[in-house]
Amino acid sequence: MSISQFPPPASPSPASSSRSLASSSPASLSSSSMRLWKPAAQRNLRNQWSKLSTCRQQWIATSSAGRSHATSLVNSYLSQKYMPMMELGVLSDMFDIKKKALNKLFKQQSSYRINLLSSYKELVAVVVEMVNASRSLRCYTKPSSGSLIQFSASKEDSNDAGDCGGIAVFSFWNVSAFEKMAEELVEMFKREVMLKRLLVMELVSLSSEVPQPVNISWSVELYQGEFDDLTKCSLYSVEVSEPILPQVKEDDLGVSISHSNQPTAEILQIYLTTWIAGVNIHNHRVDEILALVGEEIRVTF
Repeated sequence: MSISQFPPPASPSPASSSRSLASSSPASLSSSSMRLWKPAAQRNLRNQWSKLSTCRQQWIATSSAGRSHATSLVNSYLSQKYMPMMELGVLSDMFDIKKKALNKLFKQQSSYRINLLSSYKELVAVVVEMVNASRSLRCYTKPSSGSLIQFSASKEDSNDAGDCGGIAVFSFWNVSAFEKMAEELVEMFKREVMLKRLLVMELVSLSSEVPQPVNISWSVELYQGEFDDLTKCSLYSVEVSEPILPQVKEDDLGVSISHSNQPTAEILQIYLTTWIAGVNIHNHRVDEILALVGEEIRVTF
């Protein structure tokens, strides 16, 4: 299985004015409607972007834990693989020492697999939360709320776009501008979680057993409910009934992953390095997006 390639989307220049993100001609609305909508929209945007910032921190922590589990799994696998040919020195006279060591390593591998899958599940959960937040940036009027006007993230009136005609919510940006920023940020994590899925699939398939166990197919759920979670993020293809294939933006990493139960130590090192690198998440750009949004909504992330 190889990682597919496509050109990266154009990123807005850091020097671009924040004003360029705002709508140039918002629809005509009463000043009273704007006065009522703006505070609610501002609260909602601050809440959702705070969630996105928190999710980013959760991703970092969970990805680090996953890397640790993956490293332990690889080390255990390699020790088990090379144990039969190892010279044991003074331990050679101990009865069944190699067999006992292999059994211990086998149990460790099982534990590391479970932990790695758990970390992957948490990463998917983070992406689901990010997607939900990015889709909840609009603020809709609740027509059924009685005399006191209230607002909601869910749409009840088909004529309500949730952006108050495209006016600036704070100083310069309208809701659509915030959505574009959120889409760019979340897309990085969506791409990366699918690359992590491929690595997890390869790593949990590691085995020194003879004959080799059945390979894990890309179309098989790695945990119960995974496909439901991926569907929420538009990462599951109904047409082919399997998750979308992972993609990376750069072609200079030399990453090409072929499924094998007995990869070499060098290939396993590439897997671990790829996990650590987080090749789809450009941290400088993520920091830049959060800084730009924070300046606009007057919040420091």
